[in-house]
Amino acid sequence: MSRLQACFERLSADSRKALIPYVMTADPAPEVTLPLMHAMVAAGADIIELGAPFSDPMADGPVIQAAAERSLAFHTSLHSVFETARQFRQTDTQTPIVLMGYLNPVEVMGYEAFARQAAENGIDGVITVDMPPEEADEYVAALRAHQLDPIFLIAPTTTEARMEKIAAVASGFVYYVSLKGVTGAATLDVAGVTERLALIRKHIDLPIGVGFGISNAETAASVSHCADAVIVGSAIVNKMAAQKDNKSEQTATIARNVTALLQSMRVAMDSNRTKV
Repeated sequence: MSRLQACFERLSADSRKALIPYVMTADPAPEVTLPLMHAMVAAGADIIELGAPFSDPMADGPVIQAAAERSLAFHTSLHSVFETARQFRQTDTQTPIVLMGYLNPVEVMGYEAFARQAAENGIDGVITVDMPPEEADEYVAALRAHQLDPIFLIAPTTTEARMEKIAAVASGFVYYVSLKGVTGAATLDVAGVTERLALIRKHIDLPIGVGFGISNAETAASVSHCADAVIVGSAIVNKMAAQKDNKSEQTATIARNVTALLQSMRVAMDSNRTKV
C-alpha cells in the first residue's frame, strides 16, 4: 500500500480530511524548505506538496510565479527537489510527499530516470500540471513501475468523458481546481464545488483534493465538508514572500506564520467531524 493510500485510509477511519500545504522548494531560500516541511507536519499537515520551479509556470498566478523565480535564482532543479525529499525522509518516513511541477524538466530527464530518482528519494506521487491524460501512457507506466502515484488535475470545465480518461490513469488522489483561471484566484463557491465533486465521484473512485481559493480556516472547513483533502498554496507562499528580505530571522518567522495558518485550518476542519 502506498503512503498516500495509507494516509487517506487512516484519515477516513477517523472521519477526518487531509490538509495538504504547498511549498516551493528553495523559496525564499534553500535553507527554509526542510525545517518548514517538518513544521507543517507538526502543525497538522497530512501530505506535503513540494513544488519544483519552472521558468514558464503557465497554470500559476503571480504569487507562485514569483516563488518559482525566487527558487530558480538559487539554480533549483529536480535534483534539488529530490535532495530535499531525501533529507526529509531521514526523520519522517510516514508523511507522503507529492512533487508538483511541469512536464518539460521531466521530459529532459526522461520518464524512467525521473521516476526512479523520485522513488529512491522518498517521493510518493507526482502532479505534472501540463501532462494531458490522453498522452500519459508512457509517463504513467514509468511512475507506476516505481510505485509512484500519478495525480491529475480536474477543472470546472472538465467533461465527463475526460473524467473517464483521468480515472483510467490516475491514482493516489485527484486534484480538483476549484476556480477557473490560475492559482491564487480569489472567490470560492463552495456550493458549486460540492455539486461538481458529486459529479466527479460518479466517474472517479479516488479521494478528491480541492485547491485554489482556500486561504483561511473558514474556507478550509467549508471545503472539507465535501472534499477528501484541502490543498493550500498561494496563502502559504504569500507568507513566505513577506519574509523574502528578512535574512536574519527568515526561517523561524516563516515557520511561525505558516504553522499558525495551518493549525487554524486543522482545528476548523476537525471540528467538522461530528457534522459530516
